[in-house]
Amino acid sequence: MELSRITDSQLRAGVGAKLVEQSARPGGVELVSASRTNKTASPHDIVELAAVVQRGDEGVHNAACNKLSVIADQIRYLQEQAKKVLEKAKRDSELHHAACNIVKKPGQIYYLYEKEESGEKYISIISPKEWGSSVSGPKTCHGAYRMEIDRTWTPIEEIMHKDEEQLMLDTVLSSKQGIIRAAISMEQYNKPN
Repeated sequence: MELSRITDSQLRAGVGAKLVEQSARPGGVELVSASRTNKTASPHDIVELAAVVQRGDEGVHNAACNKLSVIADQIRYLQEQAKKVLEKAKRDSELHHAACNIVKKPGQIYYLYEKEESGEKYISIISPKEWGSSVSGPKTCHGAYRMEIDRTWTPIEEIMHKDEEQLMLDTVLSSKQGIIRAAISMEQYNKPN
């Protein structure tokens, strides 16, 4: 039977409700007196049982819908995160492929420029302020980035946040290592001689 609504006529007919088979002597042995343990049946019992089954079906349907809704929200969130990861990967790749006459080192700030005449993008350690009024200096700066240890790039406006986040992670990691060291030393202390 589907998880659809049961009609009133089906309720009256007992559709959707299964009754437990009764036997006065299950397995050939009479355990209790059936007349003393079973209540007197009412003609409305089967309708009531069918209504209980229908409410159960509705509850199962609603619970499944709620869980699927949560999963759909998670899928949308993961899609947004995947899009951000791909955008950052594209930007990082472009920064790595930009012309550069110096060896790039993690922790260093680099500036991405574009030559107006050729449109070529290149990386420099010289900031726009340091170019001054030089005629040979670039006219278009596309931002400043710090190369990270993992060779990703952090825009200059996000560096403070990135450093704070890294400090927090380092603190958690060091406290976790301390907990692990304490657990190991306690384990050695508790070993029987």
